[in-house]
Amino acid sequence: MQLKLFHKGFNYSQDGTGNRLVYHLQGCNLSCPWCANPEGMDAEGPDTFTMTIEEMCEEIVRCKPMFFDGGGVTFTGGEATCQFIALKEILTRLKRIGISTALETNGTSSKLPELFPVLDELIMDYKHYDSKIHKKIMGLGNDVIKENLGKAFVEHPKLLVRIPLIGKVNASECDIEQFIAFFNQYHFFNARFELLCYHEYGKAKWTKCGKEYIVQDAFVPEKTRVNYENKMRMCGFNIVRT
Repeated sequence: MQLKLFHKGFNYSQDGTGNRLVYHLQGCNLSCPWCANPEGMDAEGPDTFTMTIEEMCEEIVRCKPMFFDGGGVTFTGGEATCQFIALKEILTRLKRIGISTALETNGTSSKLPELFPVLDELIMDYKHYDSKIHKKIMGLGNDVIKENLGKAFVEHPKLLVRIPLIGKVNASECDIEQFIAFFNQYHFFNARFELLCYHEYGKAKWTKCGKEYIVQDAFVPEKTRVNYENKMRMCGFNIVRT
């Protein structure tokens, strides 16, 4: 069984606890116009390569001395759950041999809760509260995402919810109130929340991939993020910056 990837490497703290070996899996089912990794959106990309599960496990075991400060392995994308069967298998094997596992996901897979038992850390994006707007901008509604978030709030002990703040999309005063209203439906006390300001780090790669970068005037002032963080803290949210 093989996994398709477009990048792998170590990163500290931003993709889970400690120093982690991060695998970027190829393919995504959303079309976020601000994506920082457009080379990973299509099923096949300019940098695609494959690894068998056995090869990946051997590589991870060799890298164990590098998993300091509670580190381990993180799967991201693209969208890692687009390769669900192989992803579940590798996570199961890693859990069996005591490797810390993490997943960064857009939360769109209806099978995502099947992975909860083999994930030490779950990092989920929540980009917009309105399903129609979510579908218009990113190509898919958010009903499954909401369902998975609801289950994760109840079932997963280490959940990080990330909201990317995009100007003219989800960064108004009304937007933050709607986000808070949605989360307040749940007991979210096992979860942490992180607000990420829009950036253009991936813009140059869109041209390289033959794609058009259409986002304009989407930067969000730091004071806006701080204001939103404070509003959420006042409502009992555990706000972090990784």
